[in-house]
Amino acid sequence: MTVIHGKTSLYGIIGDPISHSLSPLFQNYFLEQAKQDAIYAPFHVLPDTLNLALLGLHASHIQGLNITVPHKETALALVDADDDARMIGAVNTIKRTVNGWLATNTDWQGFAAVLQGIQADMGNAPVLLFGAGGTAKAVIHALVQQGAKKIYICNRSIQRAEQLIHQTKRNYAVEIIHLAWQQEDINRVYTECKTIINTTSIGLKQNDTFPFSITGVGVAIDAVYKPQGKTAFTVAATAGDYHTTDGLPMLIAQGIASFAFWHHEAIQSGHLSLPDKLESLHWVERQLARQPLNLPGWGT
Repeated sequence: MTVIHGKTSLYGIIGDPISHSLSPLFQNYFLEQAKQDAIYAPFHVLPDTLNLALLGLHASHIQGLNITVPHKETALALVDADDDARMIGAVNTIKRTVNGWLATNTDWQGFAAVLQGIQADMGNAPVLLFGAGGTAKAVIHALVQQGAKKIYICNRSIQRAEQLIHQTKRNYAVEIIHLAWQQEDINRVYTECKTIINTTSIGLKQNDTFPFSITGVGVAIDAVYKPQGKTAFTVAATAGDYHTTDGLPMLIAQGIASFAFWHHEAIQSGHLSLPDKLESLHWVERQLARQPLNLPGWGT
């Protein structure tokens, strides 16, 4: 266990809410395994104080931060973002430089790793995506990188869905189609789509239920995670024949990518090793006393 003293580096995560976050659990495990003199802590930052918080955390020499809801898109204008983050339109990882925050988006890397882990075939069938926020943008970036050719977008806000469709058409060579937020429209594409993804906030609250029945065959992936492994979306997907996973593997994989971003020089020089995805996932599963997920592409 790290003994905190005057030279201890500090990393963390900002969001609203933040008390539910698992990032401090596994990021501190990563730091401990790597024998780093550093700790990782949660910071509750309200939307109207984001700019002030980033200025203060930078002035306090915080070395790196994850950014979670609802700040991923708003933070983009407050940092120096790389090409991936600018194309996605959202950031979730930043590191301190002398001149300010350097930012990237590791959510898409985390989701791409999940697609590889469950060995989803992106090239042969359309994808149905619920949601149109910052996480949806990262997921689309990952889907395109993994070979997706056609994506259906279903979102409660028509305006946000149309904005995402416009952005996607501008940035990617992929067919993207809007579906109304109603069961009838969704039913039309279930048999066609073999990958179904939830990036909405449905499931974050304890008693949430997914508003649609889900039938079909394929994989159902939720960006929301729950300690016990069951979310409103994955429970709804049990009505069909789906390989389901909640957001824990994505969270772990993006966390490892964030760790790589913060410690790039040490990793490149060979002084530091990246955490292993499968070992890290199993460690967190044991801490949560939950059943291990089956991700054959990660070695299971």
